[in-house]
Parts: sequence; C-alpha cells; structure tokens
Amino acid sequence: MPRRGLILQTRTHWLLLGLALLCSLVLFLYLLECAPQTDGNAPLPGVIGENYGKEYYQALLQEQEEHYQTRATSLKRQIAQLKQELQEMSEKMRSLQERKNIGANGIGYQGNKEQTPSDLLEFLHSQIDKAEVSIGAKLPSEYGVIPFESFTLMKVFQLEMGLTRHPEEKPVRKDKRDELVEVIEAGLEVINNPDEDDEQEDEDGPLGEKMIFNENDFIEGYYRTERDKGTQYELFFKKADLMEYRHVTLFRPFGPLMKVKSEMIDITRSIINIIVPLAERTEAFVQFMQNFRDVCIHQDKRIHLTVVYFGKEGLSKVKSILESVTSESNFHNYTLVSLNEEFNRGRGLNVGARAWDKGEVLMFFCDVDIYFSAEFLNSCRLNAEPGKKVFYPVVFSLYNPAIVYASQDVPPPVEQQLVHKKDSGFWRDFGFGMTCQYRSDFLTIGGFDMEVKGWGGEDVHLYRKYLHGDLIVIRTPVPGLFHLWHEKRCADELTPEQYRMCIQSKAMNEASHSHLGMLVFREEIETHLHKQAYRTNSEAVG
Repeated sequence: MPRRGLILQTRTHWLLLGLALLCSLVLFLYLLECAPQTDGNAPLPGVIGENYGKEYYQALLQEQEEHYQTRATSLKRQIAQLKQELQEMSEKMRSLQERKNIGANGIGYQGNKEQTPSDLLEFLHSQIDKAEVSIGAKLPSEYGVIPFESFTLMKVFQLEMGLTRHPEEKPVRKDKRDELVEVIEAGLEVINNPDEDDEQEDEDGPLGEKMIFNENDFIEGYYRTERDKGTQYELFFKKADLMEYRHVTLFRPFGPLMKVKSEMIDITRSIINIIVPLAERTEAFVQFMQNFRDVCIHQDKRIHLTVVYFGKEGLSKVKSILESVTSESNFHNYTLVSLNEEFNRGRGLNVGARAWDKGEVLMFFCDVDIYFSAEFLNSCRLNAEPGKKVFYPVVFSLYNPAIVYASQDVPPPVEQQLVHKKDSGFWRDFGFGMTCQYRSDFLTIGGFDMEVKGWGGEDVHLYRKYLHGDLIVIRTPVPGLFHLWHEKRCADELTPEQYRMCIQSKAMNEASHSHLGMLVFREEIETHLHKQAYRTNSEAVG
C-alpha cells in the first residue's frame, strides 16, 4: 500500500513539473510575440546568446507602456494649450470689434484699455435703461415723440415715407426685411425656449406635446429707433385656436438683440367702452352702427357703447337706431347720455368716461366717421395698460370719393374704399382724437381741458398731458382704423388759430396732391386738349 502511494506521488510530481515547463514555454513564446520590433534582422538588446528571464520582459513591456502614456499626455497638454490660445485670440478679436463698433457709433464708453465681455454686456444693458422702454420720458411737446412703425410678415406701415410717399412699404426694402425677419426669429426663440425669469407658463398642445410657435403665429409688431441708444421691438404672437397672446419686447442697443421681457397677455375678459360724442349727423351714425354691428356685436362681443348726444334735434332718431340694433341683435351693452348744450367733443368724452360706474375699463375715444376692424380692437387691448401705457394710433384718412373715383359713375361701397394707397388717403399724423386708454389714467391726468371750445385743440392738450407724465405713449399707424371722408364746415365763431387749422385739415382731406393738381390746372389741361384736337383735325384736313 505505501509503495502504491509512492508511485502515485512520483507521477503527480512529474506531471506538475511537465505542466510548469509547458506554461513557461507558452509564456516565453508570448513574450517573444509581444516584444517590440527592431530594424531589419537586428537581435534583441543584449549579448547574443545571453538568457533573459521573465522579469526582463515585464520590465521592457512596462517601459514601452510608460513611453506611450507620456507621449499621449504630452499631446493632450499641447491640444489643451492650443485651444486656450485660440479662445484668448477670439475674445481679443471680439473685444476689439465691439470697441470699434462703439467708437463708430460715437459712444464714449469709459473703461479700462482691455474691456472684458462682462463690462461690454453691462454697457449694452445700460442702453436699455437709458431708452424709453420700461418707463416713459417727459417730453416738451408732440414734436419730441418718436413714433413706432407697425409691421406684419408682408408689410411695413410707416410714417416717414421718404421720396415714395407711400403709406405702406411693399415690397419691403431688403435691409429692413432682413432686420425684421431676424427680430421675429429672435422672438420665436424667446417664446419657444423661455428663461426662468420669463413671465409665462409652459403650455401643452392638444396632444400633450410642448406648444411650439412659428412665424405664422406672428400677428403684428411695432418698432422705433432712438438714434443715440438703439431700436425697440414689440412683438405679438398668437395661436389660431387660442385667445392668449404672447408679447416679446426686444432691444437692439446698436449691438446684439437683448430680451427685455416675455409675457402672456389674456384679453378674453377685456371690455372696451367705445365713447362717441355726437351732435346731429344721424346719417353718419347709421353707417357707424352698421360697422359696429358687424365688428363689435357679431365678432368681438366684448364691447360697451357710450353715446353722448348734444342737443335735442336728432335725439329721437339716435334712440330709434339704438333700439333697432337692440331688437335685431339682442344687444343691450350701451349707454345714451343726453346733453342739452352746444357740442364740445372734450366735454362729451369727459361725460362719457364718468358715466361708466363699474370700476376700471379700457376706453376707446371714437368719432362717428371712424371705421374700425376687430383686429384694431385687439390692438387697442394689447397696447394700453393701466398705469403704464396709453395707445395713440395713427388713423388712415380717406379722401373725397367723388374725386378719387371720378372716373366711375358712382363711388364703390365703403368696404372697397378701405385701401392704403397714396391716392386714396393718408396717415393722419396730426390727429390725436382716436385713442385707447384706461379710465383710471384718464381721470388721474385730469381729462380734457374744458376751456377749449369748438373744433380741435382739446385732443392735443390731452396728448401733451401724457407726454409730460411718466406713462409710455404708443404712437403708430394701424391698418385697421380708417377716417371716412365727410364734408367739413369751419364755423365763424372759431378763433383765428382754430379756423386756420380747420381749413388746413379740410384741404388735406379732399384729395391727394396729384388729384388736387388736376383740379387746380383743369382749365390749362382742357386748353391743351383743345389745342391737340384742333391740330389733329388740321393735319387730317390738310
């Protein structure tokens, strides 16, 4: 039994020895395979025929690995250094370019020789604080107002018409088109990717996805440039199936666009009290109520009408018209105030504003010869804010249709006359009668000056009151507000200044320069035509 165990132990010993030798051979072959290649057929380092152990090859492999790691680390360090140098050069170039632009604009910004990006950003923000963006500036007169120009995706409605004298710019000049496209895209970026400080809530679409606005959701915009500060942009966006508007204010301080604010405006419950002072002119009131029925009753439905009527003649006709509208449309949101005194527009608007006893309300001071659209009513709501802004839209005044459409047997219907062309009308930039403002602001500022009698003047006085205060005055032409032509009468009891203003207004309301020129030189034109006819007949006879 011991002998058998000894034989088994010997066999096990030789088996282990054989396995060890086999492992050593495999390891040796592996090390030979992994050893670094040499040039040509050169032998491995060392003396030929010298035996090397496992430790040697492990040390050799470790040395090669450390060499490659050192090389990789060196390359990474060089790449990082090149990136840093490139970034520093880019910042220096940008800083130099910004200082060059600032110097070109004549802005003497005081600072260190090497301006940091934070200093430049602080300067650009200071331009917003200096501009009339968040708070109104006190101005000496109406000539100091910088008006806004309004625009849509396709048109720009402008006051400074230049050589063309067109009330709208279409097609828009390329540089202005590129500017406005950039502004709309920037506004969409603000809405679709809001910051934490934006006053808007995330809304989901009908399927629960995030609501994304695009350029087709752009409704209207206004812009104006303070030439020593920058350009201000007011943008309004709206989805077709929603009532809320998105309002974005941007400012270009002669540099990159900077967001001022982004907010949501809900006008679903905003009622407008349209106040109309009236004396006689019942036929014009019939036309006014037709427009009122179509726009306010059938479309908008958030309107209260206040009519302040002066005198007794025609009062019963006005009552009958209002009662007829009530019976036909089931409309009861109106107030009729009767004043048995001489017509005074400022007095009528004061009385109409105070006749409202339901708290705060947005008021639209309107005349009986004004035609407005539902889009204008929304503009009225969007551009007036209690304690902050009043809206003074510029009306497009239509010329005498008998002159404009003299080539036709009868002038076309009123709806077809509502076009913005230089021969059909003009922007009434001297008129301040149509305005949207909140009742609290109107009462706080003292309303109209009751010392002004008769035609004109009271609107300018009220306008100047707002200019002398802290409220922002939004002054811009709007496409949905028209002054229909009617014959003007300048009363003898007017002061010389008022009579001169009335005559000027009467002349400007008749026709364009070209049509007036044709009337003035009618005899000369007819004489020329007779001469041409006589010459033609003489040549034919000869």
